[in-house]
Amino acid sequence: MSIISIITDFGIKDGNVGVMHGVILGIAPDTKIVDLSHVVQPQNVREAGYILYRSATYFPKGTVHMVVTDPGVGTARRPMAARIGDWFYVGPDNGIITMFLERAKQNGWPHEFVHLNKSEYWLPVVSHIFHGRDIFSPCAAHLARGVPMSELGTPFTDPILLPLPRPEKTKNGWKGEIVEIDHFGNAASNIRMDDLGKAFDQKEKIHVKLKDVEIKGMVHTFGERPVGDLIALMSSTGELCVSVVNGNAATRLGVKIGDPIEATFYGQ
Repeated sequence: MSIISIITDFGIKDGNVGVMHGVILGIAPDTKIVDLSHVVQPQNVREAGYILYRSATYFPKGTVHMVVTDPGVGTARRPMAARIGDWFYVGPDNGIITMFLERAKQNGWPHEFVHLNKSEYWLPVVSHIFHGRDIFSPCAAHLARGVPMSELGTPFTDPILLPLPRPEKTKNGWKGEIVEIDHFGNAASNIRMDDLGKAFDQKEKIHVKLKDVEIKGMVHTFGERPVGDLIALMSSTGELCVSVVNGNAATRLGVKIGDPIEATFYGQ
């Protein structure tokens, strides 16, 4: 059984997600479809890429990840497919794959890209504004049913990449920024467990500052503090995160993407 996961900014009101399911099943009826998210902030390519990055490798090898957050639909931007490690991506060439591809390069995973320009693998009629239905869904379905990626288009080597904010090492810790705010209002940063290193063995000595509020000491999980407490912990995918126990840190602190955050190690 083949698997296609789908990430979009479409919502679920208008039937567009269901139509893409229908196109996929019409070509590859035995495919298992997994809806990862359809509430990406509209046109937020970076958020879609973050969800892909943190989710893709939990799927079986050969899974096709279709991501349709595509503010440039119908323009000169390339529709693309990519093999990144043991997984495939289908969607616009607009930077969505940036973080996932960076992980592949860090781990020495193979990666290759094709421009989806073979119209025989599209729907017969292609809208200027719904490539998710007319190009990406059929191409993802053909991949899932075993068509080699090389048959779907022309190879290229220069995918669009987004500039990624990098954490900065300080004398006693790290400075970074908020890169994602989830459904619960947890604010995740670009400071990762690898950056904290052995300092996390003494997590109670790490102070985290966000929006002029300092959190003294980190925890492993929400239940270590009372309801309503502001806490710092590592997310399930290894990012330094600020949360409120049974509450919403983003709302309480007025946090937005790009806000600075700092982790300072005391007693080192």
